[in-house]
Amino acid sequence: METPAQRKGVQVIAIGARLRQLRELRGMSQGDVEKVTGLFKCYTSRVENGYIVPQLDTLEKYAAAYSVPLYQLFYEGDEPPPLPKPAPRKTLEELAKEPGKQGAEARLLLKFKKLLRKTKKRDRAVFLAMAQKLAAAKK
Repeated sequence: METPAQRKGVQVIAIGARLRQLRELRGMSQGDVEKVTGLFKCYTSRVENGYIVPQLDTLEKYAAAYSVPLYQLFYEGDEPPPLPKPAPRKTLEELAKEPGKQGAEARLLLKFKKLLRKTKKRDRAVFLAMAQKLAAAKK
């Protein structure tokens, strides 16, 4: 049977199947889940069958009911998946070599960096306060 989301061509997240799997592993019925979470059996059924994608606060209720950390609703295993490595970023010096607005802003920041390096910590605080006031006044 096709869900409404599938009929619209939306990719269905398998969160419902994972929730059903965790519920069954714990030997719980949908009625048991209702008693623990306060979420109606019919709601859990619709989630498990892919008709509804629950919000984060609801997922937290399911995780608490199944006594698992939240990440285990999305991933099977004892440890969370490794974090992806972020894409390498250009340094301020590299950005300053680029043409256009981004390069000009990077060059300006490099000038500030050079000047602020020569100032005392107290003077930096004064400079920051003044910059914040100027930025607020511009609104």
